[in-house]
Amino acid sequence: MKELDDLLIVGVRASLAAGEAILGVYESDFQVDIKEDGSPLTLADQRAHAIIDSALEPTGLPILSEEGKDVPYEQRKAWEVFWLVDPLDGTKEFIHRRGEFTVNIALIENGRPTLGVIYVPTGNRLYFGHIESGAYRTRGDSAALAIASAESSEKSMSALLKNSERLPIATTDSPVLHIIGSRSHATEHMERFLEEKRRKGRAVQFVSAGSSLKFCRVAEGTADVYPRFGPTMEWDTAAGQAVAECAGADVIEHPAGTPLSYNKPDLHNPWFMVRRKTRQ
Repeated sequence: MKELDDLLIVGVRASLAAGEAILGVYESDFQVDIKEDGSPLTLADQRAHAIIDSALEPTGLPILSEEGKDVPYEQRKAWEVFWLVDPLDGTKEFIHRRGEFTVNIALIENGRPTLGVIYVPTGNRLYFGHIESGAYRTRGDSAALAIASAESSEKSMSALLKNSERLPIATTDSPVLHIIGSRSHATEHMERFLEEKRRKGRAVQFVSAGSSLKFCRVAEGTADVYPRFGPTMEWDTAAGQAVAECAGADVIEHPAGTPLSYNKPDLHNPWFMVRRKTRQ
């Protein structure tokens, strides 16, 4: 669908510009502030938000961003289609200079993420997809350069696909169950989950990662399951869910088993699981 392709290119270009601004701060001696909810905030968060907001505004669709103004549910409940953005996901990884932070941009339609863009500035790697195209990962710097120089969104999409590989990439069914979890938010529930799998006779390998990279690893096929037994917000997960689902994975509430949904009165997510359908 051309409209989704056009919106995807808008999201990709916004993420690349935001990523460049984020790296500019990352490579400097930046200051860390604390928001009212106790979470950290840097100049990179603020600059990325401003860039993305400006890039997405011409689409005419509402924008809900972690660093934007609060939008009451009474206003946004009428939004059938809108952008959901985390300008800098993994701020703790950014602050500790671990490199595992991302720019997350998603399109939400009737409570479901139908398009997602995840950009990893430190590796110049882009994950993207929508429900009609599938999910992809760029091969290197050439994709960003091709998009920047393309004269139209159609040529940009063609260049993007030419320089990308479709997800999942790793399809080997190893006897080992590869479970991925949060680097900064370990919980005792995760330990119980791992032990339960081991008791059932599964060989388990656990790895940790920051930000929405955990969704990307499942989408790639390099991880089988990403259980999240801790607090997240809708902007933390929307782009990752879109990419993972477009790659054929499930993203479901735990233990309910229903798809993770968006634009709820309370923007907190329940516990959830991201899993390859053939590797549970």
